[in-house]
Formats: sequence, C-alpha cells, structure tokens
Amino acid sequence: MPAPEPSPAQPSPPAAGSPSGARVLAEAAARARDIRTAFSGGRSPAPSLPAPPPTGAPAADVPAAEVRTAGADLGRILRGPSGLGTVGLHLARCESTSAPVEKVEPLEPPTAPTAPAEGTPVPGLYHHPVPEPDPVRVEEVSRRIKTWALDEVDLYPEDWEDQFDGFSVGRYMVACHPDAPTVDHLMLATRLMVAENAVDDCYCEDHGGSPIGLGGRLLLAHTALDPLYTTAEYQPRWAESLHSDAPRRAYRSAMEYFVQAAGASQSDRFRHDMARLHMGYLAEAAWAQTDHVPEVWEYLAMRQFNNFRPCPTITDTVGGYELPADLHAAPAMQRVIALAGNATTIVNDLYSYTKELASPGHHLNLPVVIAEREGISDRDAYLKSVEVHNDLMHDFEAAAAALAADCPVPSVQRFLRGVAAWVDGNHYWHRTNTYRYSLPDFW
Repeated sequence: MPAPEPSPAQPSPPAAGSPSGARVLAEAAARARDIRTAFSGGRSPAPSLPAPPPTGAPAADVPAAEVRTAGADLGRILRGPSGLGTVGLHLARCESTSAPVEKVEPLEPPTAPTAPAEGTPVPGLYHHPVPEPDPVRVEEVSRRIKTWALDEVDLYPEDWEDQFDGFSVGRYMVACHPDAPTVDHLMLATRLMVAENAVDDCYCEDHGGSPIGLGGRLLLAHTALDPLYTTAEYQPRWAESLHSDAPRRAYRSAMEYFVQAAGASQSDRFRHDMARLHMGYLAEAAWAQTDHVPEVWEYLAMRQFNNFRPCPTITDTVGGYELPADLHAAPAMQRVIALAGNATTIVNDLYSYTKELASPGHHLNLPVVIAEREGISDRDAYLKSVEVHNDLMHDFEAAAAALAADCPVPSVQRFLRGVAAWVDGNHYWHRTNTYRYSLPDFW
C-alpha cells in the first residue's frame, strides 16, 4: 500500500510545560478586561458577551438575537431583583464601579507537567498538557470505586473486572478535578461517571445493549436520578425496580451520594443534563434502527446531547462550592458549557475510532460520518475531524474568556477554570488510556 500523503498543516499542541487551559482562559480574560477598560476611559463597561472570533463558520451559527440579548441577560442576573425588600438578594454588581469586586487569582498550575510513559496525542490536536495526577489520590479513588462497584451496587460479574480496571476511572477523575478538596468530593464525580458508563454499556452498546426498546429502559433508569412521585399503591413497585439491574442500582446509589453533598439547584441541574444525555442516546439509537447516516451537522447536533456535558457541569459540587443557579443558566455560561462538552466528545470520537471500527456493527463517529456524507477518504475525514475539534476548542476558550472578563464574580471565575481543567483532564485520560484506545495509522 502506498504511503499516505503528508497530512495538511495542523495546529501544533503546546509543548510540555505549556500553560493549562485554565491559565489560558485567565490570561485571555485579563487581556480582554484591559482592552475594554482602555476603550472605556478606565471604567469597566457594562457586562456584554462579545461574539467569538470567526472560525470560518457563517455568522448565522449563533442567532443574532441570542448574541444581542446574552449580555443583557447576564447584566439582569447580576443586578439581581429590584423593588422593596430586595437589596440583600443581589448576587453581584459587575457593572458597578462603586461596589468592589473580590479579586480572583487564577489557580496556579503545578510545575511543568511530566510526560506520561504511555499514550501519544492525536497529531495536530489542539490541547493543553496536564501534570500527572496525584498518585496517592488516584490509588485511593480507584480502591474506593471498586469497593462501591462490587459491594454496594453489584455492578459487574467477575469476567468484566479487567475492563473495569482498564477504564482507569481513578486517574480520569483526579486529572479532571484538580481543585477537589477531598477524596470524598472526587468520589461524587467518580460514582456518577461509572454509573453513566454502565448505562451506556448495558443499555446501548458493548454488554448487551440494543437500540430496540432503549427508550423504555432509559426512562426507568432516569427515575433513579429524578424520583417518581406516585400513589402509595404503586410506589413500592417502583422503588423495588431501582434494584433490578446494574445500571439502575448504580444510578440510584451514585445519585444518593451526590444529593447529600450538592445543593438543590446543583442536583436539578445534573438531572437536566442527564435527560439531555439520554435524549442523545435515543437519537443515535433511532438512526441505528433505520440504518440512517446523518448529515454532518445532524451528527454534531446529536453529539451536543450525547456527550460529556453532565461531567463538567458538576465541577462546582466536586470543588466544594456552588455556582448560583441564575449564573449557571445564563446563556453565556450555557454556551461555554455546551462548547466544552462538544469539544471533549469529539476527542472521544478521535481516540475511540479504531476501537469502534473493530467492534461489531456500524458505529457512528465524526470521521465515519464525514467520510460517508462528504465522500472523502477515511484518512481525510479523520484529519477534518481534528480540525472540527480544534475549532470547537478555540470557540470554547474565546467564549469562556469573554465571560470571565465580563463577570468577575468569584464563583463564575472558579467554575470557568474548573470546566477548562475538566476539558484538559478528559484529553489526558483519552491519550494515556492505551488499554482502551489506539490511534489509526494515518500519519
């Protein structure tokens, strides 16, 4: 077979010791604040959400009305309620120069990352290296999650143990949540991650999953996260059903731990994002049942729902603080979270590409969809998928930096840094998990 032609120029990943994604966002936000202050005569302007820099996509990607109103919505939220008796309810006044705002320093990244012994990054993929996760925490989280899986929820049979260990979930979660104050906080995310993967494997994919009847299974599993309120006659049957299979047992237990540590709005936020995830599962299942290969834009729409979004959205709970509900729901913040989820999910498509091609059935991922819909080679489709990821990452960083500059509220600043750290840690885990992933021979 002739050697492939040289790949098109791709952005080079940062070298070891480069700033983390969190630092990149902090520095970009600081520059944006300096520029805005200079153009406003030294006075910080009212909050607004500038459009991200062009990436080759048409301006219609973000409706003009949404761009115009995002800043106004954020300003309204930060001003808080008005009227008699509401003075004490204000969250912050980012637009006011009379009320000082607490200075928030970016989380200092550890010293230069040490290169792990295993794993090669996708050539040309834009990413930020991270330090090796704390081995003491990794070992403790790995020990605790296995005890939970075996003793509390009876998650898997003995012959799945190698796969459970090979998932390396302890290393994954410690890398993604560097600001978690304790191992107990890390375990909140770790149980939910394992439970979500149990649902994916057992209901959708590797271990007996099927698109047929998936909607009913997902609905009943979702009641382990979002409890059923029904009559006394039928309540016991529902409660009993939560122990009927491994995915529901895992969801029920992981959510019980989570709600004990999370605020009410944080718990409801997570339930909402899990409903989004389940809707994405159902879209993919429907396409599988009809042998439909979606258009590329349709696939990317599905992946905005069937993606990692529930993981970074709980970064404040895992960090031991709470981003107020209105600030989390602000359109500018929702855009940041969606872009983070979209970029990290394309990372999964790229690193799991060869694994999925070797599995039975026809698996949809971005390179496969681009190759089939745009009539290009597998190699060119894979390289184009790298470009899609890089565009999403740049959009994510631009949107996060703009929001950080517009809203110097401590919880917002920390949440944005936490999401950036999750994005970096997610790439780290995919790159280093050679038990699960290997790269195609396209270079």
